[in-house]
Amino acid sequence: MRHTDTLVRLALAARAGGAAAVRVNDPEVVAATVAAVDLPVIGLWKDGDTGVFITPTVRHALALVDAGAAVVAADATARPRPDGGSFADLVEAVHAAGALVMADVSTYEEGRRAAEEGADFVASTLSGYVPGSPRQDGPDLRLVADLAVGAGVPVIAEGRITTPEQAADALAAGALSVVVGTAITAPTALTRRFVDGLPG
Repeated sequence: MRHTDTLVRLALAARAGGAAAVRVNDPEVVAATVAAVDLPVIGLWKDGDTGVFITPTVRHALALVDAGAAVVAADATARPRPDGGSFADLVEAVHAAGALVMADVSTYEEGRRAAEEGADFVASTLSGYVPGSPRQDGPDLRLVADLAVGAGVPVIAEGRITTPEQAADALAAGALSVVVGTAITAPTALTRRFVDGLPG
């Protein structure tokens, strides 16, 4: 599935289904999606698979803005960034380039700090994936609710949202909107879910 044309078609399918925006990985795919899909694009750039790897540096963030992302999603956890920079530096650079920033966090404290550092949105994306955050099967609705009350910026619910009911619960908890990923974009995972649910 990780081919630009395929990913653009997934974005078009999401738009046809009623999506209000799409979250897209990699500058090349962001640019192709912006050209083909008349929805706001939240861009991110996964570089690596350990530590801070979701849009880890200013360089990554500005490449996404150059590709046309309206919003740049970036890891805003307390972990060190690979280039020694800060999340605040990334926010400042993205704002100067004319785009908004979505802070992917794992805890309430990280969300508050990200908002204080200028993030336009905070998202529960990394809860359960970073040491110190709760591991659970479903979305972290407690984090969503806490951020909605105390972050001071709009909250995006993301992470392990697999049903419309969970999405509705996230909105009821105070989220402005919901990002649904694997539940609608990963045929392998969807197939495995059915296979695993059948008797041996």
